[in-house]
Amino acid sequence: MQTLIEKAAVLVEALPFIQKFRGDVVVVKFGGSALEEKAGVEAVLKDIAFMACVGLRPVVVHGGGKAISRRLKEQALSSTFLKGLRVTDAATMEVVEQVLNREVNPQLVNLLTEMGCKARGIYGEDILSVVKHTETDEQTGDCLDWGFVGDVVRVDVEPIMAFSNSNIVPLVTPLGWGDDNRVYNCNADEAASAIAEALKARKLVFMSDVPGLLQNPEDPGSLISSVHVKEVDDLMRRGIISGGMLPKVNAAVKALKAGVLKTHFVHAALPHSLLLELFTSQGVGTEIVE
Repeated sequence: MQTLIEKAAVLVEALPFIQKFRGDVVVVKFGGSALEEKAGVEAVLKDIAFMACVGLRPVVVHGGGKAISRRLKEQALSSTFLKGLRVTDAATMEVVEQVLNREVNPQLVNLLTEMGCKARGIYGEDILSVVKHTETDEQTGDCLDWGFVGDVVRVDVEPIMAFSNSNIVPLVTPLGWGDDNRVYNCNADEAASAIAEALKARKLVFMSDVPGLLQNPEDPGSLISSVHVKEVDDLMRRGIISGGMLPKVNAAVKALKAGVLKTHFVHAALPHSLLLELFTSQGVGTEIVE
């Protein structure tokens, strides 16, 4: 009986959050190791199915980098990264598009559907307009070129909203359409941020391989629960925000400044971390607010 009472208490604790967020758009980005094991994928999707069931409107942006790397290796194509972004030539782009649009996306849609949650895939290139991503090398002044890698400049929200308004969860691949009529690879964090901005989402959640922002990267107990946008630059200078978290935090800050109310970083490996972050008072990750 005590166990049943505790379960009821959890539901009661979640009630005010469900009431508060009901009808709101929440963009969830996940990939990395969370996509590597079926059990981990199912755990994340169950949380998303729960969100949809209680009236939130989740929009999922997913990656698939490790699956892409495996496929490239199988085809004897090299994987080269520059500043954390995959250099993408024409042959690589074919593999990226195949894996994301025709393998990973349908698998996720099918799993959500099997859970009783209506879901549909959206090819990113159908809704994301991009420009070719380039940078200037700070030391040499040379132009750095990633090939078919794009930066999102416009999001067509109508297909997303059509699904969402019909209680169907959209799952979007991080691909974009260039003005040269070619498909481009996009950073999934940046794609999720751009989609959250365009939708004026209530929340943007990044599911990553770490618990959140840590004062000490070697100590999971040093989690920083909440960060204000004004503190971000100092945390970067001190090295607390570094490596793979840099693009995620930059994408989060950009979304906040564009009107998204809150961004969250949660550990994908922690069971039900998404629900714990959204529907409990303490949360389990790091939130960045403006």
